[in-house]
Amino acid sequence: MRLLLTGRNVEITPALRQHVVRQLDKLERSFPDVAVSAQVVLSRERHRHLTDITLHARGENLLTGTGQATTWPLSLKQAAGRVELQVQRLKGKWTARKRRPAGVRVPTAEPAGATPVAPAEAAPDVPRVLRTRYAVRPMSIDEAAVRFAAGDDPFVLFRDRVSGKVLMVFRRKDGQLGFIEPQA
Repeated sequence: MRLLLTGRNVEITPALRQHVVRQLDKLERSFPDVAVSAQVVLSRERHRHLTDITLHARGENLLTGTGQATTWPLSLKQAAGRVELQVQRLKGKWTARKRRPAGVRVPTAEPAGATPVAPAEAAPDVPRVLRTRYAVRPMSIDEAAVRFAAGDDPFVLFRDRVSGKVLMVFRRKDGQLGFIEPQA
């Protein structure tokens, strides 16, 4: 991690630089691969020691923390603590997103115009139920079989011209066509 250390009305001594490096090392050990660079501004106003830490994290995130105390170690610790809280929040967001590699796509078999009915909080092993609107047209069983063979749909839903009942034609496991007729 790159470090830019600036002192305003303060001379940066080796001991003070070592305190700053130690605090940033603690942050970096707690959260590896988050920090890209850090800018620390130390300033002194009478008896107050002010510390401003700006941490540039991966993904264009800037985390800032300010500390104010009577000694440098306390001021540094306070500023680093505020940055640490922001880093924890940021890492929590990253893990909550459940990121996948960019090249992997999960295939979906949802028809166009389908809308989910089940809530998103459902158990992960329960399949989602999708609502689909389907036009039920009057035709004969033979016409439905021809339409099924010509299309890509897993079934054809139609109204029988003779009886007026709603029927469904589908492909059976043995390769033959079957139809479902509801009981009265």
